[in-house]
Amino acid sequence: MKKILSKIIIVLGAIIILSTSCSKNRLDEKYADPTKVSTASVERQFTGVLTASMDYVRMEYTKLFVVEQPTMGHYTQVMGWTNTNGQYNLPAGPIGNRWDNYYNGVMIQYRSFISLYNNQSEAEKQGSKIMKMASTIYFYDHTQQIVDIWGKIPFSEAGMLRANSGDLTKSKPKYDNGEDIYNTMLDDLKQMAEDFKTIDIPASYLKIFQTQDPILKGDVTKWRKYCNSLRLRMLMRVSGIAAFQSRVTSEVTAMLANSTDYPLVESNDDNIIMKSVVSTYESSGLQSAFETWGTYDIAPYAMIENMKANLDPRLPVVFEPGSSANGAYTGLNPLDNAAVQGAQLSAGIISRYNGATFTRNRLYPGWLCTAGETLLHKAEAYSKIIKNDAAAKIAYESGIKASIDFYYWINSISLDTRTTKTPAPSDAAIAAYLVAPGVNWDTNTDKNMLIGTQEWITTGISQMGHTWAEIRRLKQPVLKFLPDNSSTMAAPPTRWVYPDAEKQLNGDNYKAVQSYDLATNPIFWTN
Repeated sequence: MKKILSKIIIVLGAIIILSTSCSKNRLDEKYADPTKVSTASVERQFTGVLTASMDYVRMEYTKLFVVEQPTMGHYTQVMGWTNTNGQYNLPAGPIGNRWDNYYNGVMIQYRSFISLYNNQSEAEKQGSKIMKMASTIYFYDHTQQIVDIWGKIPFSEAGMLRANSGDLTKSKPKYDNGEDIYNTMLDDLKQMAEDFKTIDIPASYLKIFQTQDPILKGDVTKWRKYCNSLRLRMLMRVSGIAAFQSRVTSEVTAMLANSTDYPLVESNDDNIIMKSVVSTYESSGLQSAFETWGTYDIAPYAMIENMKANLDPRLPVVFEPGSSANGAYTGLNPLDNAAVQGAQLSAGIISRYNGATFTRNRLYPGWLCTAGETLLHKAEAYSKIIKNDAAAKIAYESGIKASIDFYYWINSISLDTRTTKTPAPSDAAIAAYLVAPGVNWDTNTDKNMLIGTQEWITTGISQMGHTWAEIRRLKQPVLKFLPDNSSTMAAPPTRWVYPDAEKQLNGDNYKAVQSYDLATNPIFWTN
């Protein structure tokens, strides 16, 4: 029993270990755990960090079908579903899988990288500093998502078994407040933003960086934009909280006033994406995730109605008309009972996600940070913080255009020959959309509604964690749900509860947050 417990804590940094996916098995084979072998190196471990937890970046079966679609897909209404009893209850499998993927993935890989990095000479540290910066950016991206799901999480003491010389007792981590974790990440990202200005990478280390970077191939400029865009995302996420007001105002103002020192992802050419691996596994996994049981590619009612009302150019590239709908787009209404919904699905009038763009697109990339998302954050910052309406409008409309272009680009690269690709919209169609009643910046006084709705459409099903976070933060769009009176969870949760295994393995520290561990408690940045 002691041997089993030791292995659990080694792998998870004293948290948990659950089942391992097919993708994780491939990762283990390619990147050996540096705590178990003597040949680990900084550069190999750097690659290990960037490929860890990639199952929650790319459009993978477990991410989509098992975890996000039956949970966040419902909370955000980026997918349609048939109503059932207990539909808002938190399923143990998805919760445990997401938690395990973070702690058994990018967390343990990152802690191992830092240990190796710190054991170098000062000259070696300076040469490999760019790898430390890039791995930290990627790690913080994942960490933000975990904080935004649970709030308080083990962080500062998590994954420290190696640093604690194998002491199991010392390695059971306390829970940190989400506010503290955000401040730590924002401090580090701010420092890295300054370091990017003057970083001097020796040619030999730059070559290693380019070779070992599976995401951006060592493009330092893109890593710099990723750093600043992630920082902007985090600052806007906490922008409504009094304790962060001063920081948000000063740092956002400084960032947006100097695009030379703080460049952002503002062009689709700069999108931070993880390319899909074209293989039988990815192909069948993606298609199965959407099409299994014929229910996971159902178009959501609210999004379809919004797109139709405003003649959104993305409608035909994101969705397809129902099979018997004569070209009409119809989403599955979550306020209808299961009988009505079932009849509509059987009749073939309900729309589905576009096959070429989504369900059968083996080249669909994993999204980390895109121009559409970043520009909408800029629009909010200009509107609410800097009070520059003209600049806000430019960023807002640029974000919409970037979102439209990106979806059509994804459709264009699809290898699927069974579904028809969609011609790109004309400039006139895009211009008409920008002045549609529910989109027009000038005629709508509720800028929060405009920005929140566009973020919902832009990140959508591809970044469901961020989609859910922004809906909870901005309270937009306003979504209606059929109450589930058969359960104690009559409506979607505001956070996830901790996994059962975590409560057992880290029980003493869990007691400190047990009273907080309610699905109805808000995340700290919710106002």
